[in-house]
Amino acid sequence: MGEERPGPRERMVISAAQLIRRHGVTATGMREVAVHAGAPRGSLQHYFPGGKEQLVNEAIDWAGRYAGRRIGRFVASLDEPSPSALFAAMAAQWTDEYAAEGFAAGCPVAAATAECAAAGGSARAAAAAAFTTWRTPLAEALAGMGVPATRAASLATLMISTLEGAILLARADQDVRPLTTAVRELGPLLDAAVAPAP
Repeated sequence: MGEERPGPRERMVISAAQLIRRHGVTATGMREVAVHAGAPRGSLQHYFPGGKEQLVNEAIDWAGRYAGRRIGRFVASLDEPSPSALFAAMAAQWTDEYAAEGFAAGCPVAAATAECAAAGGSARAAAAAAFTTWRTPLAEALAGMGVPATRAASLATLMISTLEGAILLARADQDVRPLTTAVRELGPLLDAAVAPAP
């Protein structure tokens, strides 16, 4: 049996995240989200009485949860789990997308952060929470691979920061080399953090 199609509310949240990753928060309009989601325009007011701010915050939250869930799937797909292999899998998601679809889209959380951080408010707080939602399972995965807990959170931050920077460079250069370079250069440092077996 196939996956159940999300309802109109969830489709609008996912569509908002997809549009934000391509166009940013400011250029993503409520009507555009409804059209992209295949949802009735009138449903926007019903599902998001807080307007665009509520929709953007929920889209950012969804993106953080999506990234966090991907960590478990990446780890499960690894033949020999290691921090470097996990980071390579995280980057491959992007290199594969860029090879197939071009460089039009980035991370919706990063896009929202770039636009909303200076203004503060709920979107900035939603972005900070989304990064935490992503960073927490990543740190747990690293600890499960033998990285001491005292370093796992720091390395998770480093991995996300490096990945986000490589995504920006790849989009600017229209080339995946920043991503492949990040994997090659960061991998040995990550694996070196694994505590030796007793």
